Amino acid sequence: MHRTIEYKLNRLARGERPRLLDLFSGCGGLTLGFQLAGCDIVGGVEFDEHASRSHALNFHPHLSPELLEAHARPKDITVTKSHELLASFGIKKPVDAVDLLVGGPPCPAFTRVGRAKLREVHEHPEAFRHDPRAKLYLPYLEYVKELMPVALLMENVPDILNFGGHNLAEEVCEILEGLGYRCRYTLVNAANHGVPQMRERFILVGIHEAAGAYYSFPAPTRKVVFPSGYQGSRDVALKHVVLGDLFAPKTRYVPVLESKRKGRPPVSVQEAIEDLPPITSHLDGTLRRGARRFNEAVTYRTDVSPSAYARLMRSWPGFEGDGQLWDHVIRSLSDRDYRLFRAMKWGDDYPKAYALAERLFAQRLASEKRAGRRLLPGTPDYDELRSDYVPPYDPGKFPNKWRKMAPDEPARTLMAHLGKDSYSHIHYDDEQARVLSVREAARLQSFPDGFKFSGTMNPAFRQIGNAVPPLLAHALAEPLLTALGIGANESRRTQDVPKVQVSAAG
Repeated sequence: MHRTIEYKLNRLARGERPRLLDLFSGCGGLTLGFQLAGCDIVGGVEFDEHASRSHALNFHPHLSPELLEAHARPKDITVTKSHELLASFGIKKPVDAVDLLVGGPPCPAFTRVGRAKLREVHEHPEAFRHDPRAKLYLPYLEYVKELMPVALLMENVPDILNFGGHNLAEEVCEILEGLGYRCRYTLVNAANHGVPQMRERFILVGIHEAAGAYYSFPAPTRKVVFPSGYQGSRDVALKHVVLGDLFAPKTRYVPVLESKRKGRPPVSVQEAIEDLPPITSHLDGTLRRGARRFNEAVTYRTDVSPSAYARLMRSWPGFEGDGQLWDHVIRSLSDRDYRLFRAMKWGDDYPKAYALAERLFAQRLASEKRAGRRLLPGTPDYDELRSDYVPPYDPGKFPNKWRKMAPDEPARTLMAHLGKDSYSHIHYDDEQARVLSVREAARLQSFPDGFKFSGTMNPAFRQIGNAVPPLLAHALAEPLLTALGIGANESRRTQDVPKVQVSAAG
């Protein structure tokens, strides 16, 4: 047995808490879920300045200023060696310091949307193959080789299984097996595990063979009826997964686990955010363009009883909210958008919004004509009025650009560009007629109210959209710690919502 692995297994057998390092950590979605399951956090590696600082401030708030700054500094994993990193954290024997390694290498080159962007930028049909971000799983594997964790978890988008016609997951598994790890991978959806968001992800778990353990992916705790597009995307991603038989090589893929027929319904958008205070400042013209800083606090609604999910977000162990919400802010949009948001129906997408805008514009033209003012196409007055009513995007090219969320369903996948274009998640409340706030987006990702995001609104939206939902991370962490024989932390449960102590009023 490898000496490092033997030392770590003996340590865990004595009941000591597993120590976790998060690569490509972002602000800490994976970290937060594993921490709740009972892990101590060694640190994170993150290139984004604000995300790296968020990770440090949330998971290492009590360190000395020098060590806190070492954690907060952005880090480029392609040039930061594992031993140098851990030494900067004040760890004297890095090789023995990490029991669990987790992380999700950046995924733009793996996604179909990302590939299209790269083709456009580089004017090359296979530019995604040459994007350096497509190879960031290699430094991850180098960290595994150098630190020899007992177990590891890798997260990514489903299209990593169909990267230019190649199943990259099998290649990663082959390398890990050469290092002594037993690997399995599958696709999971966050909504199946109590997250109010339909977010499909690739998950790979490896456990060193010396542990004598095998990982079992958690069964869904919620029964979710997904839109047809989700199944179609899953089918495309799985196109190059070959199931083992007499004539084909064995795969490490585990078929997607289905939820029980009579499982609990998913957590809805309304359950997730209804207790947060309404935002109406944009309706009276007081909301100005510019950076949104988190320097004004609001409090929870008193006329709405928080759901079980909302109570968890208020009472997450170690991240309990104090009733003050500093990041419940939205971006400024046009009167045209607010008018459309109010008139749209739940579930309406951009083509429907565009058709609605055309009807409203026609009604305004008719009103102008009745008032004796005839506006002709091609004239400046006509064009100006049209721009006040009809958005400029081609409805044939941007079907998913806008969507008004349904209150009784989970949200669709949150994206990293929410700060620049949050029309994909329009609030269901006609009276508010707006897009999501930062705190509402955090709720839909299952970040607790006591979790703080570094920077202003746009960086915070980016951090949230790039994150792994902490509740999904927790659901994945529990069976991993169980497989390793690690005693259950009292906050760990098999249900998707961990046990927390909350009062009747939340």
